Amino acid sequence: MSYAKLYKTFRVRCSPCYRRCLRKDFILLMSKSTIILVQFRNQIPKLYLYFMVKRESAKELKVLSTQFKAVALVGPRQSGKTTLTKAVFPGKDYVSLENPDQRVFALEDPRGFLAQYPKGAIIDEAPRVPELFSYLQQLLDESAEPGKFILTGSNNFLLQHNIVQSLAGRIAYLYLLPFSIKELKSADLLPAGINELMYNGSYPPVYTQQIPAEKWFPNYVSTYVERDVRLIKNITDLAVFERFIKLCAGRTGQLLNRNSLGIEAGVDSKTIAAWIGILESSFIVHLLQPHHQNFNKRVVRMPKLYFYDTGLVCSLMGIQNEQQLNLHPLRGSLFENLIISELIKKRYNAGKPRNLYFWRDNKGNEVDIIIDEGNSLFPVEIKAGQTITPAYFKGINFWNQLTGNKEGAVIYAGEKMQKRSSGITIIPWNKMNI
Repeated sequence: MSYAKLYKTFRVRCSPCYRRCLRKDFILLMSKSTIILVQFRNQIPKLYLYFMVKRESAKELKVLSTQFKAVALVGPRQSGKTTLTKAVFPGKDYVSLENPDQRVFALEDPRGFLAQYPKGAIIDEAPRVPELFSYLQQLLDESAEPGKFILTGSNNFLLQHNIVQSLAGRIAYLYLLPFSIKELKSADLLPAGINELMYNGSYPPVYTQQIPAEKWFPNYVSTYVERDVRLIKNITDLAVFERFIKLCAGRTGQLLNRNSLGIEAGVDSKTIAAWIGILESSFIVHLLQPHHQNFNKRVVRMPKLYFYDTGLVCSLMGIQNEQQLNLHPLRGSLFENLIISELIKKRYNAGKPRNLYFWRDNKGNEVDIIIDEGNSLFPVEIKAGQTITPAYFKGINFWNQLTGNKEGAVIYAGEKMQKRSSGITIIPWNKMNI
């Protein structure tokens, strides 16, 4: 089918929710074009996938842009920041500081660079020119217009550092991670099996560009190591750093012992701490902290190490297909990693803080997740099995007896939702609502 016929077929305007196609003359309505697009999925897969994934954080991004003079959208590379900002603010000018010409212009003449955008703009990868933030401060102070500038960045450390120095109190912060289960499900892109989802991960290009995970992730790691790491810290021996990342992947879901990791990587514990910080600021890994309220003095105080995406973990560990996950010794850790990442995504998409912790004592009693709601603590167990057994409730029952709590949830790899008389809800992985 020709582009002209597609344009005529899809040109529907009955809602403010628009998405711009890769071709500028295509303006489609996501909610109304779904049925039509399905018919042409085989002929135009890229066009189909581009419009089908509606980001949950779009609503919060719009709200923040009406409350603050500027908004910073932060997340890992290839998480969809540019696509989201262009979709939410189609009338704003866009400039990427990844472009060498634009970056040189911004560095040499920041006032002249910003003068191009009297009505504001989307500035992609703003941390590449940190000097720009001081000049942005003056522009924002002189204007009462909310949402004038939308900044994006894939390096949380550099962006936060510049915001604290120049734009504190003038800018809102929103995190964007790769697709959530809910987003994939609403777009009819969610894999049928949990193994396939863990293997493919959630990065948009695997779905929107249909790049096989086994090809996309190695290139992502290579690009990240060779380029982004050098922006934060000049690591001379990249081979050692790559080995360090792979060692981290093998420790997914485990307590972070920096000394042990340093011995295996061949560096000291201070270097390990610095490298973990690099991975954190680049949204590769995150540390789940133990809950700070001690109901038992003999509790574990080390954080647990997780990745933001299980597809990246599978690639780093050399897993070649989803079938290998059936008997893989880290399958349970990968499933746990997936669910914790989903819980984080839900909070970040709503603009909420990450209020997740774990709890473990020195006798082996443990709760995978404690959701701290301020006035209450909600325990969650994560189980990779599909058959519900009494062992699933052991951690929550111990916690409830210790704290006097009377509820909790078990998220598992099965399909049936249940509500037990004990107050514990059993939730399938693809129906999470907490």
